[in-house]
Amino acid sequence: MQHKVDFLVIGTGMAGLIYALKVADHGKVCLLSKTIIDDTATSYAQGGIAAVMYSPDTYEKHISDTLKAGVKLNNEEIVRITITESSERVKELIEWGTHFDKEKSGKYLLAKEGGHSENRILHHKDNTGFEIQRALSEKVRNHPNIKVFENYFSIDLITQHHLKELVTRGRTDTSCYGVYALNKSTGSIETFLAKTTMLATGGLGNIYQTTTNPVFSTGDGIAMAYRAKAVIDNLEFVQFHPTSLFHPGEKPSFLITEAMRGAGAILKNKHGEAFMAKYDERKELAPRDIVARAIDNEMKLSGDDFVFLDARHIEKNELINSFPTIYAKCLSIGIDITSQMIPVVPAAHYSCGGIKTDINGLTSIQNLFASGEVASTGLHGANRLASNSLLESAVFSHRAALHAVDCFKITGYPESVPDWDAEGLVMNEEMILITQSEKEVQTIMSNYVGIVRSNLRLQRALDRLEIIYNETEELYHNSIIDSQQILELRNLINVAYLVIKFAQERKESIGLHYNIDY
Repeated sequence: MQHKVDFLVIGTGMAGLIYALKVADHGKVCLLSKTIIDDTATSYAQGGIAAVMYSPDTYEKHISDTLKAGVKLNNEEIVRITITESSERVKELIEWGTHFDKEKSGKYLLAKEGGHSENRILHHKDNTGFEIQRALSEKVRNHPNIKVFENYFSIDLITQHHLKELVTRGRTDTSCYGVYALNKSTGSIETFLAKTTMLATGGLGNIYQTTTNPVFSTGDGIAMAYRAKAVIDNLEFVQFHPTSLFHPGEKPSFLITEAMRGAGAILKNKHGEAFMAKYDERKELAPRDIVARAIDNEMKLSGDDFVFLDARHIEKNELINSFPTIYAKCLSIGIDITSQMIPVVPAAHYSCGGIKTDINGLTSIQNLFASGEVASTGLHGANRLASNSLLESAVFSHRAALHAVDCFKITGYPESVPDWDAEGLVMNEEMILITQSEKEVQTIMSNYVGIVRSNLRLQRALDRLEIIYNETEELYHNSIIDSQQILELRNLINVAYLVIKFAQERKESIGLHYNIDY
């Protein structure tokens, strides 16, 4: 089955929905969701969105904080674009129905998180992402030009190497014409042709054993773009959130937002001793890479599997009202955060790299855009400043939409695009091989390519990953694709390989990439 559309959007989180809403007044939009429209990484985001709203905060202060957190490996032009457009993009979210917490005076209640010099985090209690997702999904559902396809797994981008007439004519440039996607309800693979395509597929956290990312964050967009020969950048910089709830066996790991440390919670060891002062004068509000490494070191020194976050000294009503989701979650496993410390452990949280884009969200492939965590805009540098990620999605989905509207007007559909070829393939009944390989990839990445790395660990990871890659590719190319497991495994392997290769090429310890050999 073939579908033709003006604007194809893969991913239904904040980045995808903002873009879809902005282009929908100009043409037909198709939204592909791997699960359902509301089941996204955005909906899991607790902390908030950073933006300059009131004095004494200024754009220059926010720019300085962003550059400092990113160890000045950021693209300063991109940082300035993002921060100076922050207020307008947040106001737009509010106009679209997003509710942020306010003071009694009516001003927005702004929080402070690690690395920020001022209070500038807008939030909705401790479920900001869920609130943003609610508002955007409602608008998308009511837009007549947007059609949502739920439970569709995008397999590979369609580029000119799929099109015989363009190969015959000797075309050497790379353009995107859409995507092949698995309809999970029917098991059939459908062709989506588009004048422009937006990748907004989120992150890659599930290359690791412990992650705050939802289970569907398997690096799909980065892997598809990599196989289509797009430029990938900065993937060595994987941010580990310092404080996820230590609850073995639960996936994803439940996030204990940084805003709790902003409200005064203190990290302590099993003896009840605060330890962050040993590592940084900013203590609990140091940038995440410093806090995560400090916790990792404390765990290695003690041999413990976790440290504690102590919020018991925060006034009880304030604690419960500010963090109701965390309070309820901890209570469900027998921890009353008003009287007990919370066991926490670092977890893979955010990829600062991804598909390289320009100031308009355009990738190195013509008519292919990327926004959100899947993209590498240059904003984050070596380490993302807390709560800049939702802001980045808003800014670059806006800019990409403006550019895509111009692009689609001069772009047509290619002729004779072949349907997915499954001839000669057989049903794969070896699911145990896929699930076991996935566990092996996650073990390799967690043990050798985590918070602390070395040249020997990276090479060992690469050697072991190559074996799994060869086994998986043979299985993939000889099997009928009727479920997403083999597709996710293939993507996990591709992205894990890229993280390792970028880590090997970085001959220094900086930001989120910490190598004991440098």
